[in-house]
Amino acid sequence: MMLLLRIAATHVRTRLRQTVVSTLGVALGVGFSVAMASLMEGSQRDFMSTLIEAIPNVEILDERRFPEAQPASRIYDAVVFHGLRPKEDLRGIRNPTEALASLRDWVNGTMAQRLSGQAVLRYSGQDIGLTLIGVVPRRELDVSKIREDMRSGSFEDLEATANGLVIGDKAAQRLGADIGDTVTLTSANGVARRFKIVGLFHTGITASDEGIAYAPLKAVQILLEKPDIINSISIRLKNIQDARVVAARAERQLGYKAVSWEEANEGLMEAFVVRNVIMYTVVGAILVVAGFGIFNIVSTIVHEKARDIAILKSLGFPEGDIQRIFVLEGLVIGVLGAIAGSGLGFALSSYLATVRFEFTTDVEMTHLPIHFSALHYVIACLLALFSSAVAGFIPARKAARLNPVDIIRGAT
Repeated sequence: MMLLLRIAATHVRTRLRQTVVSTLGVALGVGFSVAMASLMEGSQRDFMSTLIEAIPNVEILDERRFPEAQPASRIYDAVVFHGLRPKEDLRGIRNPTEALASLRDWVNGTMAQRLSGQAVLRYSGQDIGLTLIGVVPRRELDVSKIREDMRSGSFEDLEATANGLVIGDKAAQRLGADIGDTVTLTSANGVARRFKIVGLFHTGITASDEGIAYAPLKAVQILLEKPDIINSISIRLKNIQDARVVAARAERQLGYKAVSWEEANEGLMEAFVVRNVIMYTVVGAILVVAGFGIFNIVSTIVHEKARDIAILKSLGFPEGDIQRIFVLEGLVIGVLGAIAGSGLGFALSSYLATVRFEFTTDVEMTHLPIHFSALHYVIACLLALFSSAVAGFIPARKAARLNPVDIIRGAT
């Protein structure tokens, strides 16, 4: 095998310029493939971490996954019912203390209860509609990142202020309100209460900054006329991979619909799978193009070394060895290109990680999300070696089938 490798290396060295060009082609393919994969996976991981921090890992809602059977259907055997009057019922999760206690026995994470509803915020003769969320502040801070979004005041002040209110900074700008001002909230039932603004937050999402407000849970229950009722339980797990299992068990235990973050973003997960397929397809295409350069040089070597092939076959080298020589030539170029490309890919990824963007808006300075993974280098190098082997195999078959008598006579 070492003899075959030495012969292959000699052939490659005789056409040094073409070898360098082919090696550079493979190196550029591997380098840009690694950089692209690092950037794509880095952006995906950055988006996923932002998404996971922004929403609960599991959310239990005050609804059923499947509609309950109508009382009439339990008595009468009919296909369709008309004119059924729905039973008057106040929607929500009843007795939340008991529900939370039953979950704490086995859930490995933190939980927070919420009650949300629509309300109208009035200040200085101006009205703005928003979603009012009643929370237990210390619990809410365990499951959300609202503390990081605070721009003025403190979210913990809701704990000490029975009628405290935290609203988005854009909503405050529209109303001309600020911390310390007293505003009026009116529910859909016409109940009105006065609240004091104790904090302003900014998420960067206009719909949230203009349309969401937080207040103590008890105050919201009074305003919405839903005493001892909540409509959701948010859970943040220590291991987010358990989200589906926890959601399924919580739904069986409580009877209410429980949604994991994966189920809530199922369409997004599918889009990421398609994106990854596209990314690796592009990477493969780049390396296939680089393989054409290897095919070209090995084909040229086969043509130029026809007499050498005849001599080797005359000395007793079987067709398999002749074929291996030229496959090894392609692999030599592929290995050199993979090594150089890995270094180039690391250099490109490191440079891209230093590129920063500074926006003039409220968005903080950010940078390109780069994820360094040995898997990217392994995949790119394996694809490069595969394309090199294929590029060398095609002309190698032709070389192995040459008749030494025809070559010596000059038939080729």
